[in-house]
Amino acid sequence: MTEHTNEPIATRNLDQYGSADLPWSRPRDLLAKETPETDLTFFVGTVRPDGRPHSAGVGAIWVDDALYFVSGPGTRRARNLAANPACSVSVRLPGLDLVLEGEAHRVTEAATLDRVAAVYRTGGWPAEVEGDALTASFTAPSAGPPPWYLYRLTLHTAIGVANAEPFGATAWDFEH
Repeated sequence: MTEHTNEPIATRNLDQYGSADLPWSRPRDLLAKETPETDLTFFVGTVRPDGRPHSAGVGAIWVDDALYFVSGPGTRRARNLAANPACSVSVRLPGLDLVLEGEAHRVTEAATLDRVAAVYRTGGWPAEVEGDALTASFTAPSAGPPPWYLYRLTLHTAIGVANAEPFGATAWDFEH
């Protein structure tokens, strides 16, 4: 399996009150700790072919330093990503609101599918690999019928706004 490292190459302080930069380790560690066991709702924003935005809730997880989510091949989200992989993913983590921006690409590598399915199972979703996608006995009503494609987000920028101490607002830029 390919090891993914997402470390920022630049940090920008966005806090108007003089708080220090937030370290990237704060959202990264929260994502690793809170997914998939905590009931978090992630929202993926994509762009329709005519330029209009589309947003939908997904069950995303952080595995091996990368964010993954699924989508049925016939959903608006999957069709949008096939035409334009640019997207954003937002989530409220404990003490931190986070927006991740980048590109989501479909994952078909067997080892990664197996690894991510195993992590989904630890959170209670009985995901299994079927061919080059995932399947399960149930999923969100809006996910479309199985199988579901797996996507990995390649980060370009992340923005975190802390709503618990230490407070601050920071943007992290990543190599892409």
